[in-house]
Amino acid sequence: MARPIELKTKIFLDSGDPAETKAILDKLGFLDGQTTNPTLVAKNPYAQERFEKGEKFSETEIYDFYRQVVQDISELIPNGSVSIEVYADAETTAEAMFAQGKEMFGWISNAHVKYPIIPAGLAAAKQSIAAGHRVNMTLCFTQEQAAAVYAATLGARPGDVFVSPFIGRLDDLGENGMDLIANICNQFKQSDHHVEVLAASVRTVPHLMQSIAAGADCITAPFSVLAEWADAGMPLPDDDFTYDTKDLAPIPYVEVELAKVWQDYNIQHDLTTKGVERFAQDWNQLIAGA
Repeated sequence: MARPIELKTKIFLDSGDPAETKAILDKLGFLDGQTTNPTLVAKNPYAQERFEKGEKFSETEIYDFYRQVVQDISELIPNGSVSIEVYADAETTAEAMFAQGKEMFGWISNAHVKYPIIPAGLAAAKQSIAAGHRVNMTLCFTQEQAAAVYAATLGARPGDVFVSPFIGRLDDLGENGMDLIANICNQFKQSDHHVEVLAASVRTVPHLMQSIAAGADCITAPFSVLAEWADAGMPLPDDDFTYDTKDLAPIPYVEVELAKVWQDYNIQHDLTTKGVERFAQDWNQLIAGA
């Protein structure tokens, strides 16, 4: 198989397992990138095997393991993007995040460093862009959060900044997460386009299809979704495609000014807070004494 000629959206695999990278490359015939995070690394078969045996990692070992995982992935998709997420909890400072990000950016030549959309994460992203790094701002649940990412990363080149709105976790609240993708894409239509929208928390092929229809620059999806899409012949949305909202509540579009400094936006969202806590817990469960 090969990339559909009409497909403009970049397709990423959401996984911490290089074996899945190989398998999806075989299925699709292409892959534009891969996103990783602490939860996905914790699910890596080797990490799970150690965890089940009660053999946890030292802090040095877990970072060495994460580096090897992303290096293996990078070798498989050298022309794609590989997102690597810093450790962050409620106490992690911008300086600590940036120090991690600087090291991780040096692990591979095609890295995007993932920071959460919290004050310290945005401050670290601003430093990263000034240093010439690429970033992926994660756990996005509102247009204002996306606007804050835009403001914090001004001066970046197109392709150097992703913002990752999470679809599935909004669906879990009874809200139509697909509306957030469309709203942020519309919000950025009159921008300088240095921020690309990366649809995340994609759980179904309809999520993937509607993300393409909404104009997402990139989509990251787990192996199961990409495999199902491949088995279906990699269909693309046409004029007859209709996304079933399943009675999820719509998320209305709001006018958000993009000309403010990032500190002036309301970036608080309970799902962002919970997401940071969850990633930290998944990381800490692998580390002895954490």
